[in-house]
Amino acid sequence: MATRYVVLDTETTGMPVTDGHRIIEIGCVEVIGRRLTGRNFHVYLQPDRDSDEGAIGVHGITDQFLIGKPRFAEVADEFFEFIKGAELIIHNAAFDVGFINNEFALMGQLDRADVTTYCTVLDTLAMARERHPGQRNSLDALCKRYGVDNSGRELHGALLDSEILADVYLAMTGGQTSLSLAGNASDGAEGSGNQGSEIRRLPADRRRAPVILASEAELAEHEARLAIIAKSAGAPALWTQLLEAQQGASA
Repeated sequence: MATRYVVLDTETTGMPVTDGHRIIEIGCVEVIGRRLTGRNFHVYLQPDRDSDEGAIGVHGITDQFLIGKPRFAEVADEFFEFIKGAELIIHNAAFDVGFINNEFALMGQLDRADVTTYCTVLDTLAMARERHPGQRNSLDALCKRYGVDNSGRELHGALLDSEILADVYLAMTGGQTSLSLAGNASDGAEGSGNQGSEIRRLPADRRRAPVILASEAELAEHEARLAIIAKSAGAPALWTQLLEAQQGASA
């Protein structure tokens, strides 16, 4: 069974959490089998306190905007059920985890006040620092390094940042470089009207396409590229894994 990942981000009234700052936005996207499933959790929260001007400058969420929004206690159960049992992917995980633990603790739900008891946590900032020591490893810097488009990101937003981080994580771990909805769930569905999902059969008398084999130089370049991917990802490229599995099956 494929691991269930939840890519998560929060925005807060400021920092640190020990100064009484609170979460004002949570954004999560679900990933299974290296695909976005289309399920997400997103909410703005009334923190019952003012946000620091510096924090508003980062995320653009004003105190006026949050009037009438639910409090964390009103969404706590739904949020808990969404993340429970998942591997959380978070950039600078200590920050977000500390705030989430604090919100549950303020409710008196001490059994939920330690995220690591019901989720595993993967910190992409720690991963990036290990792979790119001495370099900038902010989310924006990683987007630039891995070619992830963040052109729609003028301000930080929890849901948008989660979607961007999902693409960054996938690029960092090799293989597919863009997350799409798993199988495009509507594809092939009865009555979907999706023309792209129709089966098109080629005529039996069609002209056969010529087979052009790679040259020795091209094969060498291919092997060099696989080695670069393996070094960057810390694991063999998907092509290499599939080839080894095929060779093992035929042995």
